[in-house]
Amino acid sequence: MKNKIFEKRMNILKSKLDFNNIDLAIITDEDSIYYFTGYYDYLHIDFGRPTILLVYKENESHLITPEMEKHMACVSASVDKMSFWNDGKNDEWRSYLLSAFDKVSTISFEKNSIPSLIHNYIKSLLSDHISLDIIPIISDIRMIKSEEELNLARHAGEVAIAMMNAGKNAISVGVEEYEVALATSAAGTRVAAQLLKTYYNDTNMSPNTHFLQIMSSGENISMPHHRASTKKIKFGDPVFLCFCGMTNFNRFKLGFDRTFWLGEIQNTYQKKIYDLAIKSQSIALSLLKPGAVAEDIHKSYAEVISEAGFDYPFRCGRATGFSFLEKPEIVYGDKTIIKPGMVLAIDGSITLDSKFRVQVGDSFIVTDDGYECITPFPNSIDDVIING
Repeated sequence: MKNKIFEKRMNILKSKLDFNNIDLAIITDEDSIYYFTGYYDYLHIDFGRPTILLVYKENESHLITPEMEKHMACVSASVDKMSFWNDGKNDEWRSYLLSAFDKVSTISFEKNSIPSLIHNYIKSLLSDHISLDIIPIISDIRMIKSEEELNLARHAGEVAIAMMNAGKNAISVGVEEYEVALATSAAGTRVAAQLLKTYYNDTNMSPNTHFLQIMSSGENISMPHHRASTKKIKFGDPVFLCFCGMTNFNRFKLGFDRTFWLGEIQNTYQKKIYDLAIKSQSIALSLLKPGAVAEDIHKSYAEVISEAGFDYPFRCGRATGFSFLEKPEIVYGDKTIIKPGMVLAIDGSITLDSKFRVQVGDSFIVTDDGYECITPFPNSIDDVIING
């Protein structure tokens, strides 16, 4: 049975194919497959078992997935047709792609992200076909979120806040980093479970938060993607918590991070750096509204940092949704016009080589006249010093 939300998205994609004179789109990105069908197979290409979605301008949509996932596909996939393949049998998934090339002339696929296993096979079939990149079309479709997606984003924010509160409360003298990670995961899972039971009729969606906790403390604070370890947290340590991977509610992702200190800030220079990071994020947010240009927001953020004597920073932000990284990126070179309905993670960050690093990041929904913060966690200096 088709789900109206996914059916609507599929029809939008078909209309885009028609407008661009594309006969067939071959989609392999797991997040895009979920976006258009509601189906996610969890293992996918990492285990050598690709799922492939074929969307035709005129014909039926066709999902090709491993035989072992048949029950899950039949329950969740909103498509016209499904085919199943098994390991080592009848050329597996390839025969379905071979037949898909009949009676079509213009084919599109994800040229920069399609798995090489599938790409190499498609290249062998192209012959006289015209091939185009489907990524720009899909990115534009997914860029502006529907009301259903915005509600998902708000609920993801609630999960993120629960994780941050739990992490902050777990930080104390002598606690090992992994214990903080366990606390954040448990808190996020419990809130996610309650939200799923209250608002969503889908018992197949897991509430469990996952992704190894991004966390660093003390002398490791300048490692931006350090994972929680057995290191013990000491009095005076700066502690960085990032939930950009773990904030993944009902498959909707956000960006969210904070830097804390346990007990006190022993190095007053660190406070100055923190204040500058907050200022850089604030400058970016002052420009975040419909009509702004993505790279202009980054420019103002970067100028605050460089004018204070620090190196050029990484991007100010990125769009999120059913993927960790979507269009636009808030960085030089991205001239996308900001529009209502976008969901953006906006950071403030300063790095002093291997000596110190601070980052504060939140997620926002762009509204008609500005933005709505969906991770409203305090970031004043008094709020990020944890009583030891």
